[in-house]
Amino acid sequence: MANFNTHLNVAFMVSGTLSLTVYKAGLIDDSGFLVCVALGTIGGLLPDLDSDNSTPIKLGFDITSFVFAFGLVMHWRSDLSLLALIALWLASYGFMRYVIFHIFTTMTVHRGVIHSVPYMAILGLGLTCLSYYGLHLPLTTSWFYGLFLFGGAMVHLSLDELYSVNLSNMKMKRSSGTAMKFYQPKDKWWYLLLYTILALLVYVAPPFEMFWLRLSDPSAWAQLKVGILPELVKGMLQ
Repeated sequence: MANFNTHLNVAFMVSGTLSLTVYKAGLIDDSGFLVCVALGTIGGLLPDLDSDNSTPIKLGFDITSFVFAFGLVMHWRSDLSLLALIALWLASYGFMRYVIFHIFTTMTVHRGVIHSVPYMAILGLGLTCLSYYGLHLPLTTSWFYGLFLFGGAMVHLSLDELYSVNLSNMKMKRSSGTAMKFYQPKDKWWYLLLYTILALLVYVAPPFEMFWLRLSDPSAWAQLKVGILPELVKGMLQ
């Protein structure tokens, strides 16, 4: 399988290129461009959340534990003494970082249901719904956010599948087929739950037809075509 740096760099390059494309087409604004790059890069790390020793899961739990502890301290800062706040800070951070982290890693298996296409589709579609219904962002922006997160995850899974091929003698490694998967018989009940959740999200998702009409608008791509080459190159070609 590809390592952390490969996933990070390739996801960043792919999401950056696609974000620049839709930005130059006028489909997203400045902030949307930055968020799409970030989401695509994060998506490129998401499938390794089920790996006990992966950098994303350790970093993610470190940040989550800090935010959890900070939130509790800020909530109780006026009611507790200094020593009590320090104890609350240490206890809440330790609980999240070590207890919850241990439970999570015990319950998950690397390249299990998390490391699958339907799980990543749920995260992407869930972000679209959260952006549109929860944060009240524009429909086009909400769909782009979910698609970039999902697209980054697909880059990750594709890289893992590519690395499962021994190019020297064109043989498939034992890990082949364990990354880009849609179903595994041994986890049939988990996949039933995943596809049920995915179906519900598809049902409540913002109208995709309106997003597709915006995406296929010829004027946007005409604008991209005008700005695709630097002025210096245009002058040389004329």
